[in-house]
Amino acid sequence: MTNPDQQNVETSTVGRVRPAVAALASYRPGKGAKQAEAEHGITNAIKLASNENPYEPVPAVVEALRTAATGVNRYADHRATELRSRIGSWLGVATERITVGCGSVGLLQQLCLAYLDPGDEVVYPWPSFEAYPIMVKLMGAVPVTVDLVDHAFDLDAVAAAVTDKTKIVMLATPNNPTGTALSTEQIAAFLDQIPPEVLVLVDEAYREFVDPTFGDPVADLGDRYPNVVVSRTFSKAYGLAGLRVGYVVADPAVVAELDKVLLAFAVNGMAQAGALAALDALDEIQPKVDLVLAERSRVVAALADAGWPTPDAQANFVYVPLGDRTDDIAVGLEKLGVVIRPFSGVGMRVTIGSPEENDRFLAAFHEVAES
Repeated sequence: MTNPDQQNVETSTVGRVRPAVAALASYRPGKGAKQAEAEHGITNAIKLASNENPYEPVPAVVEALRTAATGVNRYADHRATELRSRIGSWLGVATERITVGCGSVGLLQQLCLAYLDPGDEVVYPWPSFEAYPIMVKLMGAVPVTVDLVDHAFDLDAVAAAVTDKTKIVMLATPNNPTGTALSTEQIAAFLDQIPPEVLVLVDEAYREFVDPTFGDPVADLGDRYPNVVVSRTFSKAYGLAGLRVGYVVADPAVVAELDKVLLAFAVNGMAQAGALAALDALDEIQPKVDLVLAERSRVVAALADAGWPTPDAQANFVYVPLGDRTDDIAVGLEKLGVVIRPFSGVGMRVTIGSPEENDRFLAAFHEVAES
């Protein structure tokens, strides 16, 4: 995966852009199916590149969105008060420990805005979520990366990288792109090594796909460690990626600071309505999550049987270490109409799609990898 400090960037010659922004690389979303079709002169491509839920929202969510659309001439509740309260009741925590933002990545930006000054350090394992270096450098802060070991976090090494300049530690669990996760016991042992004034972000965008035996950071850690900030999203398991709504569970003092830098009306009315409807329809949504989990197991087993073992997959995607073959295999898959997310020279991340989409991926991968 590309080192975040070595990406090529274009510098504006118009106006006097901040040096921290001029040096940034733009976030790269997964390639779309239409883009791949145009590039390769093909049709009927499928996108398995952005970890989206392959299934449409449940009917109750769609109806809630339709109703909410009639009110888009008015601003929504800036604080998303009802949604905060419902999330708190759902999780069994006080409402003042909940804040809502424009996806969990929007909350990540708020965390950096609220806590980072130029020169502050942020420690995180790498490779991990590509937005981390962007948000950190945006503030003029310094990323301190710690290499993965066997595609998983080396928490002792992460703890050793923390200094008196460290403001935040970021832990994506499951990690994007490798899919490996941390148990709450592992996180607690790590927290015992970290100064209490250092915030530890436990980024759980893929929480609903994790084996329950890994534990629940909100229930297991929140009361014991006030410096823990848990972020989650409605984008993945709940199929609301296009609405952009996430939430954070943290100490009320942290929530208060995050709220100060919440962009006005960032969580729009349809997003709030969709998330509330999803909370009312958990029994309908869970079977869709179960389908993804079953397909993940099938894809992992098929890859292993073909001689391509994967790291422990705990998200709605699988990661296949391909090394130097990554780019060639990714292009070969695209030519066959299967768009995945390559990390040059390292490996590929493949979203778990519908059974039919997964069959196409497995067949195409077999054809390309064995050629």
